[in-house]
Amino acid sequence: MKSEIHNIVILTGAGVSAESGIDTFRSEGGLWEQHRIEDVATPEGFSRDPDLVLRFYDMRRAAIQTKRPNPAHQALARLDAEWPGELLIVTQNVDDLHERAGASRVLHMHGEHLNAWCIACDTRSPWTKSLIERPPCPACNARALRPDVVWFGEMPYRMDEIYAAMARADLFVSIGTSGAVYPAAGLVRNAREIGIQTLELNLERSQGSQWFHATRLGPASEVVTGWVEEMLS
Repeated sequence: MKSEIHNIVILTGAGVSAESGIDTFRSEGGLWEQHRIEDVATPEGFSRDPDLVLRFYDMRRAAIQTKRPNPAHQALARLDAEWPGELLIVTQNVDDLHERAGASRVLHMHGEHLNAWCIACDTRSPWTKSLIERPPCPACNARALRPDVVWFGEMPYRMDEIYAAMARADLFVSIGTSGAVYPAAGLVRNAREIGIQTLELNLERSQGSQWFHATRLGPASEVVTGWVEEMLS
């Protein structure tokens, strides 16, 4: 199969970053346990209590900056650097660990913790500090910054680019995803409809596991590293 693969689309989820100490989405004991999703991850929650939301994301932004890429991130960065065909890492994660590991062909469909979005001028700026004190936008000086994170009820970013890459791909790989959050969870069905190979690398089978041609189970640091070695050998 490897000889037939030229273009690859990889979807990564929270399972890729779990071994770096970043809690998986709504996991037991995870980062959402003290807050209802409706309160901290919806536009309505932000309108209702912006201080709660900004404080919540300030904590997440600070925490992410203390984490480090793990072997799964490093293996994907190596694949990104050495794979001769097209390759796109589509991540649901809002951390920057793919980039810090060295990957450059990365698309954040759910936004990035280390960006701030000005809802006054629609500018996104790199941001590592707090937002709770309503700092001015670097572009327009309005005090209208919010986390650049896609909340429930909002459209993920750059879906046209993702579907265009899928249309050119020979292989779709899903790594560390639950298969529960759409539209990301629907990408494997899209891959099957257009006739490309599909592979799942996960700690346990996802909700959409039946759609994959093959599944490999285990910690991301092991299964991702092993698969990358095979692809580059």
